[in-house]
Amino acid sequence: MLTIILVILEVASSLGLILLILLHSGKGGGLSDMLGGSVGATAAGSTVAERNLDRMTVLLAAVFILSAVALSLRV
Repeated sequence: MLTIILVILEVASSLGLILLILLHSGKGGGLSDMLGGSVGATAAGSTVAERNLDRMTVLLAAVFILSAVALSLRV
């Protein structure tokens, strides 16, 4: 039962990471340009939305890594 929960958590976190990474801005695009904050992003370094996106990505990556380790220990 725990293995099934860990697999679901692993799949959900991997799909979430794909989505969040695609939202990050590259050389010219991403979340800041979609929301119209490209001028403020170049002047201030990064917007609040981008910083929150970074935090969510790091948190989801930690969940992904921990569930991968837990799965490897269960098998």
